[in-house]
Amino acid sequence: MRILAVETSCDETAVAVLQLEDGIFQILHHQIASQIEQHRPFGGVVPELATRQHLLCLDGMVSHALAQESCSLGELDGFAVTRGPGLASALLVGLSYVKGLALAAGKPWIGVNHLEGHLYSPFLSLGVEPEFPHLGLIVSGGHTQLLAVRDLGDYVKLGSTLDDAAGEAFDKVGKMLGLPYPGGPQIEVLARNGDPQAYVLPRSMLDSKNLNFSFSGLKTSVRVLLEKRTGLVDNEQELADLCASFQAAVMDILVYKARQAARENSLKKLTLSGGVSCNQALKKAMAQMAEIEGLEFLVASPILSTDNAAMIAAAGLLHLRAGHTSGYELDVDPNLRLCG
Repeated sequence: MRILAVETSCDETAVAVLQLEDGIFQILHHQIASQIEQHRPFGGVVPELATRQHLLCLDGMVSHALAQESCSLGELDGFAVTRGPGLASALLVGLSYVKGLALAAGKPWIGVNHLEGHLYSPFLSLGVEPEFPHLGLIVSGGHTQLLAVRDLGDYVKLGSTLDDAAGEAFDKVGKMLGLPYPGGPQIEVLARNGDPQAYVLPRSMLDSKNLNFSFSGLKTSVRVLLEKRTGLVDNEQELADLCASFQAAVMDILVYKARQAARENSLKKLTLSGGVSCNQALKKAMAQMAEIEGLEFLVASPILSTDNAAMIAAAGLLHLRAGHTSGYELDVDPNLRLCG
């Protein structure tokens, strides 16, 4: 099977063509148009601006993908598109466009949950079909979730953030520190030269007896510290130490909860995905924990960690192969859940 997929859930326009043959995924085309520079002056994503950029980019990107593959719409087996969660107006651009492609080609299409795409990105990175069951940890700017992945479409949420997502906390703390948007990657760079034990910061909910997360208290602790230590951000070493201490606190929480989830649910394979999975300290900490616990550990490659259409294509292709399709009455759902 070969399908074309579109992703427009937030601030990146993405198009991909994916093929699955004999259990092997092959990404035939992969393109992402980032909007970071457009949103940076505002310190965050502006929905109207994101939507406008999707409208400007999408048609040309799809035409380029088809031209690169010397492929017509009729030669594809179907289409996939993100229908949620995300920004409503941004999602609508992609969904409406793919409906038009499917109608013109007379081919099936499917609306995909963005988080489901993230779940399968570690396997896509290896070019193989997903294996079940496994424990999936999604850590991004908008989501932090632990899921028992039992089969295609069969997911059990074991834990999720009760407030800020981990990536959101990184970006908000980065803004407090006066770092360029997005703050997460900037904090990671500065943390490399810092002492992770320099500042004592909270590890929330480690004794909660559940697998949920909370990062708002950690974020607030940084704000209070900055109010008490005026001029801290102007000292290069102190800033690096604070970044390292904050990053270590986030890593400790994520690793602890993932370990508990694997133990409590007798899962022997752990996958890590989402934009924050690009963080080298997190990958190293998760890999070390997995080795100690005897877990097989898979992580999405950096290019497939942030929002991209290849992961949407992977989830969509698996569903289309299973006979699942969407009707033209299907609408976007900004708050779409992967499971209860």
